[in-house]
Amino acid sequence: MFKILTLNNISVAGLDRLPRDKYEIASEIVHPDAILLRSFKMHDMDIPESLKAVGRAGAGVNNIPVDKLTGMGIPVFNTPGANANAVKELVIAALLMASRNLAQAWDYARSLEGDDAAIAKAVEAGKKKYVGTELPGKTIGVIGLGAIGGRIANAVIDLGMNVIGYDPTVTIQHAWNLSSQVKRALSFEELLSEADYITFHVPLVDATRNMLNAERIRHMKENAIILNFSRGGIVDDAAVIEAIDNGKLYAYINDFPTNQNKNHPQVISLPHLGASTLEAEENCAVMAANQIQDYLENGNITNSVNFPEMKMPRAGASRVAISNSNVPNMVGQITSVLADSGINITDMLNKSRGDIAYNLLDLETTVESDVAEKLKKIEGVLAVRIV
Repeated sequence: MFKILTLNNISVAGLDRLPRDKYEIASEIVHPDAILLRSFKMHDMDIPESLKAVGRAGAGVNNIPVDKLTGMGIPVFNTPGANANAVKELVIAALLMASRNLAQAWDYARSLEGDDAAIAKAVEAGKKKYVGTELPGKTIGVIGLGAIGGRIANAVIDLGMNVIGYDPTVTIQHAWNLSSQVKRALSFEELLSEADYITFHVPLVDATRNMLNAERIRHMKENAIILNFSRGGIVDDAAVIEAIDNGKLYAYINDFPTNQNKNHPQVISLPHLGASTLEAEENCAVMAANQIQDYLENGNITNSVNFPEMKMPRAGASRVAISNSNVPNMVGQITSVLADSGINITDMLNKSRGDIAYNLLDLETTVESDVAEKLKKIEGVLAVRIV
């Protein structure tokens, strides 16, 4: 029986993927095999010795101590693309909100007083303050062309916009999904100089923190509009607000309210709604549950942020999964232990990612616990599981 600890409310659609005859699922479990979570901050949490995997029902993993878990041989899974449509729709809504001054106009309309005749007169007198612009012919710069950014780039083309994208690490898979009409920027500065709108879809890491700052804003077009539905901290809010006040930029729409940005008249701050749809929550939960199940039951790895992708059909009486430091002669030592124990390997797969390596070995016979203990004693081995 596998034990799953949930640190947030996880959609029932996802939890139902874990059959109850094999899985015990609760928000209070002492010795969990895996953790499922959304936004719970794990950094101050004591990691249980029984833990084998962490599944994040969402894309970002800033709330998870990934490096610490990697050092313990524990893969961290996320769900890239599961909430992509939800974020895409919100970004398109934000484009329209900013271009047509909808939030400011709504505030104005709600502030009107008097009888209907007085309100009608005030509407005609005041609406000229909220004259907007249309999207066709405008250029939008998309920073990050992964699952979300790629969808946005393709969608706004259908709205008549020109698209310029910047992503030096875009995968071949995501590149194949992009419209041929998306222009490639060779540098971030090139994109900034051409775009009327800029939308960010990159993770928050050291290289992207304050990616848009005061220096880079100087490269931008007059009255450009900034959208950040990725992570707080990627945009330097103070620099953007100063640029709006100085007349350089027109508006800023983001999903991360702060005391600095939430009350500015040309800033629209939403309460982190990017993935907040029923469909996205279900998609993320289902994907996370499927990945955890396949790892616990088969040792396979899909969409891990710290371990290599690994999928191997079963071809033996038993399977051993081993994570270890990515150093020379690990495979040799592992196979020697098995050979000394009289165990023949029918199939095996070894892959590495950075400082971590992962091995799946299918064996002709069942593996006794004493063999697993010998494998654990190899210097550099982080975790051993008989799957």
